Amino acid sequence: MNCRAPGHPISPYIYGIAYGAPGDMRTLNATGRRWGGNRATRYNWQTNATNTGKDWFFENVKSGDESYQQALARGHNEHAISALTIPMIGWVAKDMTASGFPVSTYGAQKATDQYRADAGNGERADGTPIKPNAPTVTSVEASPEFIKRWVQAIVANDQKTKSRSVEQYILDNEPSLWSGNHRDVHPEALSYDELLDRSIRYGSAIRAADPGALIAGPAEWGWTAYFYSPKDMASGVILRPDRRAHGDVPLLPWYLSKLREHDQATGVKVLDILDVHYYPQEQGVYSDKADAATAALRIRSTRSLWDPAYTDESWINDKVALIPRLKAWVAQNYPGLKVSLGEYNFGGEKHISGALALAEALGRFGTEGLDYAFYWLAPPQDSPAYWAFRAFRNFDGKDGHFLDQSLDTTMDPDVSLFASRDAAGKHVVLIALNLNPTMAAKAKIKLDGCGGISTQQQFSYDAAAPSIVDKGSKAGGTLDQTLPPYSINVFDLVLK
Repeated sequence: MNCRAPGHPISPYIYGIAYGAPGDMRTLNATGRRWGGNRATRYNWQTNATNTGKDWFFENVKSGDESYQQALARGHNEHAISALTIPMIGWVAKDMTASGFPVSTYGAQKATDQYRADAGNGERADGTPIKPNAPTVTSVEASPEFIKRWVQAIVANDQKTKSRSVEQYILDNEPSLWSGNHRDVHPEALSYDELLDRSIRYGSAIRAADPGALIAGPAEWGWTAYFYSPKDMASGVILRPDRRAHGDVPLLPWYLSKLREHDQATGVKVLDILDVHYYPQEQGVYSDKADAATAALRIRSTRSLWDPAYTDESWINDKVALIPRLKAWVAQNYPGLKVSLGEYNFGGEKHISGALALAEALGRFGTEGLDYAFYWLAPPQDSPAYWAFRAFRNFDGKDGHFLDQSLDTTMDPDVSLFASRDAAGKHVVLIALNLNPTMAAKAKIKLDGCGGISTQQQFSYDAAAPSIVDKGSKAGGTLDQTLPPYSINVFDLVLK
C-alpha cells in the first residue's frame, strides 16, 4: 500500500441500495436509496398506483408499502440520498384494479393470476403473444407535462422543508425491455430515435421544474442494450438496421453525443449521469447456486467490472471492462457526466462467494472512481452479502467504515487489498479479501510511506462466522496476518 501517492477520492454514493427497509438503511449504513425497477415505469404519482407488467400478469396494483412521498422522507430521515425513477414510457396506471390482458376480453390464456381470475398473461395456450388493445385498458397518458407537475410538487415540498429530497431523477427503467415487460402499452421495439426523443422531452420537463436536478439515464439493462436498440435485436445484430441507419455507432456513444449536441444547441442539459445496469450473465452465477465451480466463477465474474484483460466467461465472450468503458464513452462523447451503476447483483447472497463478490465490487467501485451504485435490492438481513456490505459501511456496529481517499495497492492473485484513508492521513482502513476457497493466505501488508501504526483493530468474516468478528485491538505492531480461506478482513488503523 502506497501512502506517498496522492490517491483519489472515493464517492460516498457507491454504497446505495434499492428500496430497503428502515432497518436495512440503519444497520447497513447505506448512503443511497433507489426507487426503481420494472414497476416504476408505470407509476402514477397522483394515485400511488402502478402496473406489474410482464412480471405479474400486467396488473394495476397499489405501489408497494409506501408512496413516493414516504420514500423520499425516509431517505431524508436516514441521511441517504434518493434516486427517483421517472416514467417516460408515456403511460401510467389509471387505477389499482385493471389488467392488461383480461380473459373476459381476450379469452382463455396460457396462465392467469390465481388471485385475479380475469388477469391473463397475454399469451394463447400455445404461447403465442396476444396483440394488445389500446393502452387505455390499464393506463392514462403520462406526458412530459404530467411529469413536470410531479417534479414541481416535489420541489414545492422541498421548499417547505428547506431540503433537497431527490439527488437524481432517473429516466425510466430499462427502456430496451419495454416491448416485453410493458408490451400492453408499448408493444413496438424501441429505436435509437425514440430513446433520444423521449429522453430530451422528459429530461427537459424535469429540468424546467427543477433546474438544479441531476438527471440520470438511460438505465439500460445490460450488455447488448449498450450497443444495439431493440429494433436492431429484432432483426439480429448482423443486420442491425437501426444502428446502421445511425452511422453504425453503438447505441450509448450515439445517445451521449446527440444529447451533448442538444445541450450545446439549446442550453438545456437533460443528462448529468450515465446510468446503466449490470448483472453477471454466466449460467447460475446470478442465483443461489453455491457449488465450488459456480462460487469461483461468481467471484471471477466481477472482473468484468474493471479488468481490461479479462474476457467475460458468459455468452458475452468479450472484454467488458465496464467502468473504464463507460468512463471512456463519457470522455469521448459527453465530457463531464458522472457514471452510475443503477442496478447490480452478483448472486449467491446466502453464500460466502456472494459476500466476496459483493466486497470485490464495492472495493473496485472505489478504485475505479465510480460515482454512484445501487445494489439490487438490499442484502438480506444477516446473510453473507449483508456482512460484506457492512465490512465497508459498518464493520464495528458503530458506523466504522471504509474512508474517503483510495490508496494504490499491489495485489496477489488470490488476495484483493483495498486501502483508504481520511483527509488528514492519520486514519487508514484496509479491506483484504482471501479469494481462495481452501488455502489460508499469509499476508504481510507493507504501509509504504504511511508512518508507524499507533493502534490497530482487526475484524474478520468467513463462512464459519455468524457475523463480522472483532479480533481485538493492540498498540503498534505490523500487519503480518493470516487470512482464512474465503474471508473478508478489515484493518482499522490509527497512524502515528
